Amino acid sequence: MNRTNLCALFTAVVLATSFAAPASADDYPSKPIKLIVPSAPAGVGDMLARLVQQKLGEAGNPATVVVENRAGAAGVVGTDAVATAAPDGYTALVGNHAVLAMLPHMQKLPYDPFKSFTPVVLGVAVPNILVVHPSIPVKSVQELVAYAKANPGKLTYASQGVGTSGHIAAELLKLQTGIDITHVPYKGAAPAAQDLAAGHVSMMFDVVSLALGPIQGGRVRALGVATKQRVSVLPDLPTMTEQGTPVEVGAWFGFFMPAGAPPAAVAWLNRETTKILSTPDASGRFTSQGAAVPLGSPESFATFIKTESDRYGDVIKRAGIKLE
Repeated sequence: MNRTNLCALFTAVVLATSFAAPASADDYPSKPIKLIVPSAPAGVGDMLARLVQQKLGEAGNPATVVVENRAGAAGVVGTDAVATAAPDGYTALVGNHAVLAMLPHMQKLPYDPFKSFTPVVLGVAVPNILVVHPSIPVKSVQELVAYAKANPGKLTYASQGVGTSGHIAAELLKLQTGIDITHVPYKGAAPAAQDLAAGHVSMMFDVVSLALGPIQGGRVRALGVATKQRVSVLPDLPTMTEQGTPVEVGAWFGFFMPAGAPPAAVAWLNRETTKILSTPDASGRFTSQGAAVPLGSPESFATFIKTESDRYGDVIKRAGIKLE
């Protein structure tokens, strides 16, 4: 082989190697990132995904985010789609409390909540709030407990469905106080809240963002918020813990990638999401509805998920909650 041909061959090998090299931190992302929301459009998870999509676009980011709603089986379908996706950093999930910390204790799932995903960042946390129909003659959690004990089996509580955060919160209240109240499960938050406002059920735990309107409109009465701190939108409402019943159950939503995702991709999504949600405009869309925007590192998010799973697993086991 002559010198000219040898040089040409060497150049071709170098070029081929450079094009085949794995992506580095400097060139990520180089193509659109698919962000899967395991629920139908609307709701906090969808709102979070589309806000990040919008803000990245406004910032002129070279890579776009494509939001895909993939509902089914209470979020399991969309969640599993990310668990089985290639761990190349171009598929991500808006995971939540139900699919990663609650359902694993109630049914066999096709994914492992700890081994199938790489946590990226905790985006939004929405506390539950205990509300009753105005016809129930109580104005505090203590009064509710006393009334329920004086009228065993008379009160009913609605939930968004078996195994939801509202269901688990009410069962935790029962375990802590020994009250006898009857569960009435619904297929979603909207019909449950509608029947509560109409007086067909006595009470329910609903997320603050959805309960705020009915509370302000006088259609339901708020008794306590199920979180460590009071919420800014209802500053005079005591927490459940302040009233002697430490029920702390809420909804949360965060970003994940498949297990084994490139560290550069995880770091990029954490950084960009944190940057977006740290602005008053973005965070205000959630805090104005009683939610919090915790953020933090992938490591702190992983620890949070483990703690949540352990807490809910204990309640689910003690209460005997099972999916049919």
